[in-house]
Amino acid sequence: MKVKCPTCRQWTEWQDNHFRPFCSERCKLIDLGAWASEKYRIESKLTDEGESTPSEREDHHD
Repeated sequence: MKVKCPTCRQWTEWQDNHFRPFCSERCKLIDLGAWASEKYRIESKLTDEGESTPSEREDHHD
């Protein structure tokens, strides 16, 4: 089966590809760099009403 690399859009074989879904280690590292530099993000709610944030919990140690 052939799939398109999400980074460079080149067609690549799925089976026996150690870098899948990428075509190469280079494309895999480019994607990793985008996550590390926060180019990609997973959006979420900050907090619900009444729920403390992690920093608030850390500030109130007994």
